Amino acid sequence: MRGVPGATWPRLSALVVVLALVLGGCGDRASTPAPTLASPSASASAAASTPASPSPSQIDGPSYTNPVYPFDFPDPHVIRVADGTYYGYATNGGTTNLPVIRSVDLVGWERIGDGMPALPAWAQPNFGYTWAPGVIEIDGSFVLFFVARDKEADRQCIGVARADAPDGPFVDGAAKPLICQVDLGGSIDPYPFRDTDGQLYLYWKNDGNCCARPVGLWVQPLRPDGMALTGKPAELLRRDQPWEIPLIENPAMVRDGNSYYLFYSANRWDSLDYAIGYATCESATGPCAKPQREPLVQYTEKVFGPGGQAFFTDAADNLWMVYHAWKAPDVGYPAGSRSLRIDPVRFENGKPVITGPTTDPQPLP
Repeated sequence: MRGVPGATWPRLSALVVVLALVLGGCGDRASTPAPTLASPSASASAAASTPASPSPSQIDGPSYTNPVYPFDFPDPHVIRVADGTYYGYATNGGTTNLPVIRSVDLVGWERIGDGMPALPAWAQPNFGYTWAPGVIEIDGSFVLFFVARDKEADRQCIGVARADAPDGPFVDGAAKPLICQVDLGGSIDPYPFRDTDGQLYLYWKNDGNCCARPVGLWVQPLRPDGMALTGKPAELLRRDQPWEIPLIENPAMVRDGNSYYLFYSANRWDSLDYAIGYATCESATGPCAKPQREPLVQYTEKVFGPGGQAFFTDAADNLWMVYHAWKAPDVGYPAGSRSLRIDPVRFENGKPVITGPTTDPQPLP
């Protein structure tokens, strides 16, 4: 759960969201608005259609159908390891700090446990504050960037942990968070990125919506081992378009040739209007500008609030976007889950093209 105006709350469980949908007014706290899965905005209404998908009989070879993992798996991040296996990581769920799933084909996913069973010493033990993980492989080790509640600041902050295997256990032995912009409300939504020259960067959002402060997307270079920052942070984007109200979050950088694309989520995480936009950047550290005034990926009649996006490549170097979305009431899965979805990404004439959110069978490239 990111971007609740006026406060930073723990993530909603699937049961609470179900009750919110049924009763129309209950959140995890009395002042937390229930998911507003109705009344689309004017901007979303104008373009909420999914390009035609092929019928199953037209698909030659392997295919997938979203959601590929129909259970609650918000703010997903996926990596592919050397043996071709895919690992997915998500915001806390149940009593699990770092839910981890695994797949060999992107179609079937299995739950394999908690990748970080113990939080670091600086983090409050309260469950519900371990959000939006990002994982990157560095020299045979796996580095996790995660969000937890800092004891000293009582703010959401970003930590870094390391593991020898992609399923963990990830361990953060530091005495304090890696990033915690206390004066700006804290820091969340870390996203690691490796440029073509090997330089590592970390992107994140300052959590200003916790306390009526400005919200921006930031970047800073990382040390070669990923365990510390170098240089200075730079702010890249803020909310400046109507569809983004009340805030933007969840930065994710992609490079295509010589072009950089900074994807982000915006609007309310608990609404159908949550959507994905992008900016073009001159370099990994900006400056960045938004080329359009509407979302790139937004709700459809079957898929509400797509967001929390991340990017990975398959064995053939095809680029994919992984994201979560609420299931619309007529889809048929249990209500109240932000399930895991994937769709391929390509670039045409300097613009990302994503056929999604899809719900019909799609070919695997």
